[in-house]
Amino acid sequence: MSDALELATRALEHFNEGTTDCAPSQMRIPLNAYTDESRFVAERRAVFLESPIAIALSLEVPEPGDFQTQTVMGVPLLITRDRDATVHCFINVCRHRGAKVCQQDKGHQTRFSCPYHAWTYSNQGELIGVYGEDSFGEVDRAAMGLTELACEERAGVIFVCLTPGKAFDIDHWLGEFVGKLGDQQLTDWHLYTERYLDGSGWKATMDGYLEVYHHDSVHGKTVGPHTVGNLLVHDTWGAHQRMAFARRNITELNDSAPSEWKEPESFIRVVHSVFPNLSISAILGGHCLVGFIFPGETSTTTVTRQLILSAEVPATEDATQAIETFSQMTLQAVRDEDYVLVATVQGALGSGANDSFLIGRNEPAVQHYHRMIAEVAGK
Repeated sequence: MSDALELATRALEHFNEGTTDCAPSQMRIPLNAYTDESRFVAERRAVFLESPIAIALSLEVPEPGDFQTQTVMGVPLLITRDRDATVHCFINVCRHRGAKVCQQDKGHQTRFSCPYHAWTYSNQGELIGVYGEDSFGEVDRAAMGLTELACEERAGVIFVCLTPGKAFDIDHWLGEFVGKLGDQQLTDWHLYTERYLDGSGWKATMDGYLEVYHHDSVHGKTVGPHTVGNLLVHDTWGAHQRMAFARRNITELNDSAPSEWKEPESFIRVVHSVFPNLSISAILGGHCLVGFIFPGETSTTTVTRQLILSAEVPATEDATQAIETFSQMTLQAVRDEDYVLVATVQGALGSGANDSFLIGRNEPAVQHYHRMIAEVAGK
């Protein structure tokens, strides 16, 4: 049985019976899990700085010689693809006096010259040129290359550990979930647009990505009309999760046997959540929403890098209008609905109304995420 057929079958059963996948019990999360700064600092380090996190998609640097820069949690990064098609991630800082080596957002070049004193590096991080070396003095070029971070590429996603010198085993980290990621064929999509969204605290923000309980009340004009609220099909692979929502047309499946369902994926919406910070939501019609969520410097802020993908390069006015409509709809749903609502949660954390949050049995993905934070952080 294909994944889509299995998920549609489970979603239809839930719809017919008025049920949803549930955790064994409710879960209490103390409010200091959201507000305690010392806890935030420790978890941010363990979960985001010392563990592998997703920072980009392979399609953003598709060809040898391509590069991209971004700043993640205060760390300036230079992502390159070398002549052997291997992806590297360097701290985008010159080893001489610390200026950014590359000022551009993205492009195609094989060497980078620091704008301060013209030290030059290859896209493999080697120091290949020192301006005025005779007068500067001897430089051990082998020891003065760009600071490289552990970087691995799997299933169209680029993973990095932001702590220099710390390695990771990406195959162990992803486990069997890598196959589910591979099924999304992320390297085959077209990047339509990219944007950054400011948000409230990391955990309050991520909680909203991990349940469908709020869809009818929050997304009545965007996502809600297309999906069934409070109906979730939920699976986990280690720290990672897959969530399937029933689309409003799910009742049509009652008219035939599962063996006759030709396109079961058209009756569900599937979201893959890669711990701790990547959400991939492929939507019917050849559109995909990707979110990289990073905590800010304190427990009160996040930054989301959001990508909008289309199955193909829009070649007609209608195709362009369709992906632009999807882009604007997702912007409204995430920025203007989810993030605005979560800001009220953030603003009330110090009100004294609660000393903990009660997470329902119908919010199993939220529960799982918080348990994995505790596991990774050694709590």
